[in-house]
Amino acid sequence: MPDRDALKPTRHRETWPDVAKGVCIVLVVLWHVVTKHYQRVDWDTSLPFSAAWGSLGEQLLPLRMPLFFTISGLFAIGAVNRPWPTLVRTRIGKFATLYAIWLLIHTAVMWFTPSFDTARARGPLQLVEQLTITPTNLWYLYALALYFLVARVTAKVPTVWLLTAAFLLSAVAAAHLLPVPSNRGQVYQNAFFFLAGLRLGPTVTAYVVKVDRRRLVTSAAAYASALTAMAALGAQQWFGVWPAVSILATWFGVTGAVLLSRHLPRPAALLSRLGVRTLPIYVIHLPLLAVLDRLLRGPLSVLEPRTPVLAAIEPVLLTALLIGACLGLHRGLRACGLRRLFEPFPDRRLVASHRG
Repeated sequence: MPDRDALKPTRHRETWPDVAKGVCIVLVVLWHVVTKHYQRVDWDTSLPFSAAWGSLGEQLLPLRMPLFFTISGLFAIGAVNRPWPTLVRTRIGKFATLYAIWLLIHTAVMWFTPSFDTARARGPLQLVEQLTITPTNLWYLYALALYFLVARVTAKVPTVWLLTAAFLLSAVAAAHLLPVPSNRGQVYQNAFFFLAGLRLGPTVTAYVVKVDRRRLVTSAAAYASALTAMAALGAQQWFGVWPAVSILATWFGVTGAVLLSRHLPRPAALLSRLGVRTLPIYVIHLPLLAVLDRLLRGPLSVLEPRTPVLAAIEPVLLTALLIGACLGLHRGLRACGLRRLFEPFPDRRLVASHRG
């Protein structure tokens, strides 16, 4: 999903950002599987699997999207400096169009799955609201279109002032000091991380060179300690706490992705392949999950014999199934000539080269 052109000035493309994106998209799908399907199945088991999966997902909330947007910002450096018409066509217009297209697709699918727990438009006015000011679960695309616009408009604002303002906006939204219906609050909260990735790219690059196991342990300990303190004090909505914890989570995420790409080549290669294919997974998985939830929830609730093993691993199995199905559907849709569902504005350089 992030702009890949930002790394093209260098001949060697680092793999750790794609590894990080791969981890993030897996966590996105897993979170939706757990909260929108798994926890609504009556597993009829004395073991607290549902609570455990929910708790795990909650601990990863400060990591998943802040890390995703930080990487998006790192990849956006080249695009933001392009001429306005190019930026509008290849980034702002692209992501806004993708959001509109897939919002309509999601709305149509969700009409046939009324019991699926997700935001949906139930009338024309709600659809207009979701298209304009209150984004749905596709809010990442909405946010990217907005963030690229903000990044270009504020290009001459000093970094310290821009990031301070973005951090304050994140803190205000996380503390619910302004209206944050649906996923609007997520848009406010994560602007800081996109802009930080954009403006602090050289700092991140310098840090990556120095990453070692000691830094991994330090960042993991800092993240875990912050999570523990936030939970113990009930401080999730205290001013500044959530973005501060998310900064520590992002530090840990970057460090872990770098070491994973260096020392575990096979898992890193798999995650990297997912990391460069996040868009189809992101836009397709929720409608598929809605359909699967309608098909599976009833049978799973009355399954005999009851098996704790299935209750323990169903989120992993369903997450893997969804990701594989999304990638398969992506290939099929492209083969059927529906490339514009994922690339609404083809790269003019590629079109020109084909015509030549």
